[in-house]
Amino acid sequence: MRMSRYILVGILLGFILYKSEAVSWFRIYEMFRFQSFHMYGIIGSAVVAGIVIVQLIKRKHIQNVKGQEITIKDKNKSIPRYLVGGFIFGLGWSLAGACPAPMFILLGSGYTVLFVYLAAAMTGTFIYGLLRKKLPH
Repeated sequence: MRMSRYILVGILLGFILYKSEAVSWFRIYEMFRFQSFHMYGIIGSAVVAGIVIVQLIKRKHIQNVKGQEITIKDKNKSIPRYLVGGFIFGLGWSLAGACPAPMFILLGSGYTVLFVYLAAAMTGTFIYGLLRKKLPH
């Protein structure tokens, strides 16, 4: 039962993303063709909210549910890892028409073809796990 609140938050997020058309292939297509601000507005507001929340956590020394202070480690600033990873992620996103989280939302909406994309994403994750030590990090 402890995980039920996370499942409920996930369902709520899925509902919001579905109703805001953030998982719509047409909206994603519009974004990649620079024809609409819709997706850029959603992504931009998420980035701004993330920045604000991280700064609040760092400055107010917010604690987790166990009473321990939340610490956020600085990221490694190697450029190749972000360029290569971003290219692969963007290529997969544009080919599938959905990034990983909306895949589950669309699958739950009845788009069963997403099983193919989900299988491909899981295979890619598995291959990354095998090659991880040989890749630049």
